[in-house]
Amino acid sequence: MTLRYCTVDVFTDHPFGGNPLAVFCDVPELPTDFMQKVAREFNLSETVFIVKPRDPRAARRLRIFTPARELPFAGHPTIGAAQVLVEEGLAGVHGASGQFLLEEEVGLVPIQVQRQQDGHWFVQLTTARLPEQTAKAPPAEELATLLGISTGDLLGDGETPQYLSCGVPFLFVGVRSRAVLGRLSIDPDASHRLHEATGMSQVFAFCYEPERKGSDIRARMFAQEFGITEDPATGSAVAALAGYLAPRAGTSDGTLRWTVEQGFEMGRPSLLYLEADMVKGALTAVRVGGTAVRMMEGELKS
Repeated sequence: MTLRYCTVDVFTDHPFGGNPLAVFCDVPELPTDFMQKVAREFNLSETVFIVKPRDPRAARRLRIFTPARELPFAGHPTIGAAQVLVEEGLAGVHGASGQFLLEEEVGLVPIQVQRQQDGHWFVQLTTARLPEQTAKAPPAEELATLLGISTGDLLGDGETPQYLSCGVPFLFVGVRSRAVLGRLSIDPDASHRLHEATGMSQVFAFCYEPERKGSDIRARMFAQEFGITEDPATGSAVAALAGYLAPRAGTSDGTLRWTVEQGFEMGRPSLLYLEADMVKGALTAVRVGGTAVRMMEGELKS
């Protein structure tokens, strides 16, 4: 059996930036344990297998794997897979823009694409689920130990850490500055204890002090229990972040927008564009978008 694949750098407009992704396009149904082994072999944050959909409304179905487990939803595999489908002429997109659905375990994920003047496709997903709180965050002392900082480095003034999920839960923890964010170091024992207590140890740490002009937030994401020491760009976390930011924005109606920079500490600068629709103080839709660059192509023979 020979399977074609390509790699794509996602949430960037230049090679060697963003979050690298392995994409197997239009493969047959494969054993789950085989796909997991392939993802472990690539050892990227995620590897995605594009297969035939079960729902006839969807263009394709995505099977998404970290090196350690399968995920029901993830942002950078969705964006990267969508772009590959457009480039391969498999998404039903004709001309410079279009829309289609991708099937994931969380449900149908709407995709919009728009070719920019520089030739890159801007790909935007709408989450199948709105952000929801999943558990109570640990006390400040435990969070400080987890992140290798002091409790005084955590944000105060109503910036209470929260667990939020659009299909995959993340613990959102604000810190006071980019300098604090840059010296975070996950304590493996504390991470394991958190996972044992809650089943959720994915940490999305952020501050309101970005490096790049035009950005609003600087972030880092750690998911040791997923086999991810640090992730350069995490679309599913940024989507859930809307559930943290929107209630604090002071706006009850309209569309809110943020630009999130991530991966800078890893030398993989990534830009994620977040939108949230508000109606009478309630979130009604969340969208995450960005661009991607195809990098390599190859074959897996098995």
